[in-house]
Amino acid sequence: MKDVPRLLPASPVRFMDRFRAFIRAKGLSYKTEQTYCTWVVDFIRFHNMAKPESLAPHEVDRYLSHIANQRFCSVNTQKTALNALAFLYNQFLDKPLGQLSFSTSQRPKTLPTVLSHDEATAVLEQLSGVAWLCASLMYGAGLRVMETMRLRVQDIDFANNCIIARETKGRKWRRTLLPLSLVGPLNEQIALALNVQAKDLAEGFGEVYLPNALARKYPSAATEPAWQYIFPAPNRAIDPRSGKERRHHLGEQQIQRIVKKAVLASKIHKKAGCHTFRHSFATQLLRSGTDLRNIQELLGHASLETTQIYTHVVGIEQRGISSPID
Repeated sequence: MKDVPRLLPASPVRFMDRFRAFIRAKGLSYKTEQTYCTWVVDFIRFHNMAKPESLAPHEVDRYLSHIANQRFCSVNTQKTALNALAFLYNQFLDKPLGQLSFSTSQRPKTLPTVLSHDEATAVLEQLSGVAWLCASLMYGAGLRVMETMRLRVQDIDFANNCIIARETKGRKWRRTLLPLSLVGPLNEQIALALNVQAKDLAEGFGEVYLPNALARKYPSAATEPAWQYIFPAPNRAIDPRSGKERRHHLGEQQIQRIVKKAVLASKIHKKAGCHTFRHSFATQLLRSGTDLRNIQELLGHASLETTQIYTHVVGIEQRGISSPID
């Protein structure tokens, strides 16, 4: 249950526990909490375990310059570290950093790896069962791997031919495409998931983790079919917050490992994985004439600039350009 927040003390005393409690009070996602805490801990260790409140802004500059110049991190990685430290000082410690003057990363931005339709199909042909269905959803609906793992029964809207991604990056809900070719397999997988839950109920279990305060607001929701994960884990585990034994969703790393092996088996020599299917979804839509604004909405990007990177990925042959030698 790596994506389930661990229980914090009722009155946290330790610095990181208080920081985590503050993040949760702000309503940020658990993924953001994990990311921010990782960078803050690294920042503290870099300064020999000094208390952050005792460090001046120029020491934040020194750390951010270090990860750019000595660790050769990318621009986006440095921005993530900056966001974590800005949140720490500006909001949690209430000590605004002001204008910083750190060295920015010189690593250039790269284009995402994409698969052609034939390549994506070749990878999918190496998969079977749950792994095939998960990868097909990533390619056919543009879902991230964690969004796929977190899908619940109610998220598949068969009547309106769409998928509702609720537990997403940034906690922003969105609707995306429901591939018609996956309607049958999804119905079968949902039936399997509910059968697993029925067996758990018969053994005195069968509750599923509910986000936020839904468990208190709807006490019986945890056992309702609508809330069950479509891709349940093979075994039950102890929920770190409640101490209850529950069946969580399948872990994303399991699917990532299987997809990586499928890429190698298909003899596609690209640095490809689960997220490549999402990139490929976007580029295939762009090639077929879908406008960027619709692609942005389907992917859940906050800014159109993020989606525009796919205009650089679409093959130059699509723009009517050919080599002089040809």
